[in-house]
Amino acid sequence: MNNFIFENSTKTYFGKGCVKEYLACLTRHYGKNVMFAYGRDSIRNNGIYENPTYEKVLEGAKLAKENEIDFILAVGGGSVTDCCKAVSMAAVYGGDLWDDFFARYGIMEFDLILLGAVVTEMETGSEMNGRAVITNRALKVRTGWDYPKCNSKFALIDPAYSCHVPKRQMVSDGFDTLSHMMEIYFSKPDEDNVSDDIAEALMKNVIQNLRTAIKDPQDYRAKSNLMWDAAMADNRILKLGKQTDFQCRQMEHQLAAYTNCNQGEGLAVLHPVYYRHIYRNGCHKFRRFAVNVWGISDRGKTEEETACEGVEALAGFIKEVGLPVTLRDLGADENTDLRQIADSCSLSAGSYKQMTHKEILEIFQECY
Repeated sequence: MNNFIFENSTKTYFGKGCVKEYLACLTRHYGKNVMFAYGRDSIRNNGIYENPTYEKVLEGAKLAKENEIDFILAVGGGSVTDCCKAVSMAAVYGGDLWDDFFARYGIMEFDLILLGAVVTEMETGSEMNGRAVITNRALKVRTGWDYPKCNSKFALIDPAYSCHVPKRQMVSDGFDTLSHMMEIYFSKPDEDNVSDDIAEALMKNVIQNLRTAIKDPQDYRAKSNLMWDAAMADNRILKLGKQTDFQCRQMEHQLAAYTNCNQGEGLAVLHPVYYRHIYRNGCHKFRRFAVNVWGISDRGKTEEETACEGVEALAGFIKEVGLPVTLRDLGADENTDLRQIADSCSLSAGSYKQMTHKEILEIFQECY
């Protein structure tokens, strides 16, 4: 294992009935003025086409200041929690929040408005990290950093709530969870390490339980596993000692900044094509992915052949669960400027193959 520092300050309450049992007594510790934040009606109905924006952050910060808010309670999925984290910063920071803490990583030397989270759907564990991914519509940039001070003081995760999430949203959220695990897994170091072993077990668990939940959306066991998978995807445990590669997510972020596509669906379109571009440069890990996650036999095959089969197994799973497979499925058309989107993408230092903006454009074009 490489050296690392681990920190997670969020106290998590997990299980059926946990909100009813603990929420009232938890919130009374943080002052009398509580801001209650949740998704709009459209999000409660379909849940998939909204990304938290910087405009909403500033709007929330204004309300928090005017009402002398002591505590913020985020109820919903990752988008709501992300927005609340940024509001907790903006409400007390006197400078330009975007320039100082989103355009780059900043040093946070001030206290935030504290927040808690009630989780109603699975995504990538926003309730247990300090990352707030926000879209700046004016700049057409979607980005975020993990600030430990932004961690929720508590997170209440009742898997029963997710049984009411529409199927399309559930599948999108489930793939978002899987994507986050893959982006950490497919990075150095590649020698045996605890983080990769845990990631393989979690990826298998997501695949198995998403299949079960699609067949029976009321299956509490499957939903509870998926909810904890989502928390584990980004509560920092999988990242310990890992370089990480979020190139595909950065590409999706910029696609969303220009088109407002759903995150899980955008990642489903991009991942197989991106991995076809890089798997030869990380052949050993992709072979391991094929064998240990998808159960593919490598007998009589070259390492590259097995690695390729793992990527195609992922592509097959995406089709199996009904996720989109082209950018046209996401609403892109001849008016979508793929070159402009590609040129706006940051380049990940953690990729097995160092991307260029030209190659990112090629990936977008192959996805179209």
